[in-house]
Amino acid sequence: MNPVPQAPHALPHAVSLLRSARLARSAKPFLARGGPRGERCAGCRLVPSHCLCALRPVLPVRAGMCLIMADIEPLKPSNTGWLIADVVADTFAFGWARTEVDPALLALLADPQWQPYLVFPGEFVAPERVVTGLQHGTGAGHAAVRRPLFVLLDATWPEARKMFRKSPYLDQLPVLSLQSEQLSRYRLRRSQRDAHFCTSEVGALCLELAGETQAAQTLEAYLDVFTHHYLRAKQQLPVDLADAAHQRLLALANR
Repeated sequence: MNPVPQAPHALPHAVSLLRSARLARSAKPFLARGGPRGERCAGCRLVPSHCLCALRPVLPVRAGMCLIMADIEPLKPSNTGWLIADVVADTFAFGWARTEVDPALLALLADPQWQPYLVFPGEFVAPERVVTGLQHGTGAGHAAVRRPLFVLLDATWPEARKMFRKSPYLDQLPVLSLQSEQLSRYRLRRSQRDAHFCTSEVGALCLELAGETQAAQTLEAYLDVFTHHYLRAKQQLPVDLADAAHQRLLALANR
């Protein structure tokens, strides 16, 4: 068995903090299967024998991500919004509720350093709101260009549609409709429609659109490595650190 490298946990990111807050509100514990007595690594949510923490990428990313998460999404070990927060330093995460909105989310969307884009299929949106590319600021110098902030509804497809309809504070945002012929390779929680991407795949497509090619490719490779670790743990098989997914992530880290 190839030993899985261990590393000290990084500081908790936004999704980790949201998960902790959600657990603190729970009337009963959230039980995820796997590991001795359900034990999981706090840094990557995997069973300790298949820990991913030592493989977490570190690279500069100018774009930001804002995850608006359905109630139990932060608790799911298979949630891939966590991977976005691992890769993109400026990732913000908020829980969604129909009757209230976090003031910090409203402040983020109004922050002048960001140009928010709500990422959602254009077929469900009024045509005048839909954009397929990023807007560019005007004025002299790089500082005049606002940083893109991609707002992702992290939920199942039925939940995401409900969140979209019942979040009036999102109504003024341009809707970024991603155009891609790529079929989802996500194998953990397959959508009933193959054209639906998991959250980290959507994040990678956004990063590519923002010109962050290395970050996009790294997030894609990181998802493949996470999927390998997750499924190997579920099947009680050792991790293969020499497989193509691990080698691709390593090559991107060494660029």
